[in-house]
Amino acid sequence: MKTICTALLLSLAVLSAQAQTHTPKVDERQANQEKRIDQGVASGELTKREARKLEREQAAVDRMEDKAKADGKVTRRERAKLDAAQDATSRDIKRKKHNARDRDH
Repeated sequence: MKTICTALLLSLAVLSAQAQTHTPKVDERQANQEKRIDQGVASGELTKREARKLEREQAAVDRMEDKAKADGKVTRRERAKLDAAQDATSRDIKRKKHNARDRDH
């Protein structure tokens, strides 16, 4: 009985730690923005240089997310910073996809 209770408590602790670092909205937005970049490259709306810059911005957000998760808890402030960084990247994607530069065909 004692080992069952210990196992349950350990499982509960692991699950609660994972819940504190789980960032599904960030992950979903990252995936969506990657698709937007890929679509822009495929359609010719983005040059290779623009796409590389946008992918570097995406990588920076990924690093921010990893850093936020490093201590086992993503705080409200960290989530707000991640959201702001993703907003900025999203604006950059839109701006670069709709500027006058196109990939040479």
